[in-house]
Amino acid sequence: MIRVLLFEDNANFRESLSLYIAASEGMWLLGAFADARESVSLVRKHKPDVVLLDIQMPYVSGIEALKLIKKSYPETKILMQTIHDDDDKIFAAICSGASGYILKNSKPDDYMNAIQEVHAGGSHLSPAIAAKVLKMFQSQFVKEQPNYIDLTPREKEILGCLIKGMSYKLIADKCFISINTVCTHVKHIYEKLHVNSAPEAILKAIELHLI
Repeated sequence: MIRVLLFEDNANFRESLSLYIAASEGMWLLGAFADARESVSLVRKHKPDVVLLDIQMPYVSGIEALKLIKKSYPETKILMQTIHDDDDKIFAAICSGASGYILKNSKPDDYMNAIQEVHAGGSHLSPAIAAKVLKMFQSQFVKEQPNYIDLTPREKEILGCLIKGMSYKLIADKCFISINTVCTHVKHIYEKLHVNSAPEAILKAIELHLI
């Protein structure tokens, strides 16, 4: 059972998403809140597996709340959500420790897949967000690196899929392997690149010219 805590200021969207999460098999909605002023204490109280955090909220922004939660509970997995794909906010969220970033116009099933991927230790980026992240890293952080990382052909293929924003399920279907096998390959990729998330893996791959 994946324990989910939701912070979303739009009442209609909060209610709709709450109902969908609560009705989804394997999900347990711990609570849904209109702002993140008490986010740290609520995380301490409910001990969620995944926090869904709107990036734009009154009183305390999603980015501020993300930093506060990660400071007190660094192992907490946080999935940011927004209606905007603003470059600065995407970069700020990733640098502050977000486990993923999803656009609110995503399909409900995509939301559930994103929660599951983040809970499993992976990361999730909506395809549009993944494209922006790749572009940002290419333009701002590409460096010549002599280091050699011995990724297998399959690991390189899966890394390429992650960069495209593909879900673990889509990667499994494309590569004709199970989702568990995808998770194993991703774990090995993270270990070899010395990273903990897909955004970090993308950055490292570009820096080392692995893609």
